[in-house]
Order: sequence, then C-alpha cells, then structure tokens
Amino acid sequence: MAKGVISDDLVADYAEDGYVLVRGMLDDVEVGLLSRAAREDRVLDEKSFEKGDGEGGIVRLSLWNHPTNTIYGMIARSISIVESAEKLLGDEAYHYHSKMIMKDALVGGAWTWHQDYGYWYQNGVLAPNLTSAYIAVDPATRQNGCLQVIRASHTLGRIEHQLTGDQAGADPERVEQILKRYELVYVEMSPGDVLYFHANMLHRSDQNRSDNPRWSMICCYNAKSNDPYMESHHPRYTPLAKVPDSAIREAGARRFSADADNAAWLDDRKDLSARQLTGR
Repeated sequence: MAKGVISDDLVADYAEDGYVLVRGMLDDVEVGLLSRAAREDRVLDEKSFEKGDGEGGIVRLSLWNHPTNTIYGMIARSISIVESAEKLLGDEAYHYHSKMIMKDALVGGAWTWHQDYGYWYQNGVLAPNLTSAYIAVDPATRQNGCLQVIRASHTLGRIEHQLTGDQAGADPERVEQILKRYELVYVEMSPGDVLYFHANMLHRSDQNRSDNPRWSMICCYNAKSNDPYMESHHPRYTPLAKVPDSAIREAGARRFSADADNAAWLDDRKDLSARQLTGR
C-alpha cells in the first residue's frame, strides 16, 4: 500500500471537518486488481440491486456484511485501512458492511443528501461512532457524479430523514439552511484515493451524465464499544481478522469469484434501513 496508517494530523482534520481524504492509499496495482475483479465478477453483478433516485436515475449496488478472502475482503481487512479507521473511531473497529457502488456511464443515478447514521440509527446503533472508507475505483469528477460533502456537518447531530424515490434523504428544508452556513465540497478523487467520513456527515452525489463510469467500494466500520443493542440486517460486534496489506495483491492474483465465501449478501428486500424510516 502506498500510504499506510493515517497520521495524527489527519485524525485532527477528521475531527474538525468530519472527513479526511487520503491520496493514493491504494497503489496503482492494487486498485487495478480491484477494478478488474469487480468488473469481471459474475456474482457481484448477480447480487446487485437498483435504487431509484427520485429524479429518473438508477443507482446500482452490491452490499455484503462479512469480509471474505476475496480482494474485497482483503482490502476491508488490510492493516492500513482498518487501523486508520480505528484511529478515527478511538476504538477497535469491526466490519459493519461493505458495498460496491456501480455508477455507470450516462445512466448512473444520484444519491440524495443523507447521513449514514440516519439509516443506521434504526438498527439499534446508539452512537454515531462509525466511519466509512470510500475507495475510488474509477476517477471521480464533478462530471461523473463525484461525492459531495458538507464540511463539519457531522457536528449538527442526527437529522430527520424521509423517503425520496427508493432512498432515505435528510430533511430538505434543514439541508437548505445548512448549505447557507456550511461549505459544500466536491470530492474529486483518483483511483486508489480513500475518503474516510463520519456517520453524521451529510453527503450526496449527482447523476452520472458523462461517458465515464464512476465505481467505488465503501467499507463501513463500527466501534466495538458501539455494538448495537439489537439484531438487524447488519452485524453486531464481530472480531475482525486483520491481514497485511500485501494480502490485497495476493488475493487479486488468485482471481477467485465472490461466491467462494459466505459474504452474507443483502438484497433490497433485506436492506431495511431506508424502509424502517417510513414503515415500508
């Protein structure tokens, strides 16, 4: 891995801004292996499902609960990724879930403004002490619908969410007022860059109207001390077996499919986070 565990300075930036962008955390070989594996993976494609964005666009994603011995699992379990998350959480981290976001050229849909904790609160998670490692598989630009964040919005606490299309979004009137006082940041990324962001960080993305795909993999981590008090469709505390960063290349070279492991895939009927907000 090109970067290793993040520095204390970046931890301080994360506490202030709610996110930190680490350039080149995965090197060119590692992210190249990830991109090739994801695009050739029949199981990943078969397990994908779609969510309408309320604007006529469709977001396609695959989501799984448990890291495996595939390249996806090796990234989610790699020392640099996990121990960076632990520094941000101030605690032992466990894998809450991972997902591949497949925002395809010309048709990839938008994500409405939301907080991840706006969903995960429904799962018995008492505190917003979770972080997500957002890994750019393709270049992410304003033209192909890169992630947008509102700097320091994680300090505002949990905001009420409501259903927009198939997605749960933050109260639009409140977001409108937040944008008058807080900075909107377009997070443009190169393949291998990793964005860590707080569970209460407001974020969204536009539709992909470009000729270029914008795929990304997101590994979500919860703190051990924040173990949910009830069972849900995402796991309670499960010890995470870390692996050396070198395992990413080794797994990429093996090229076996995701169906070789029990990843605990979720489909739209089991992903209850958004529907719980409206009783659907």
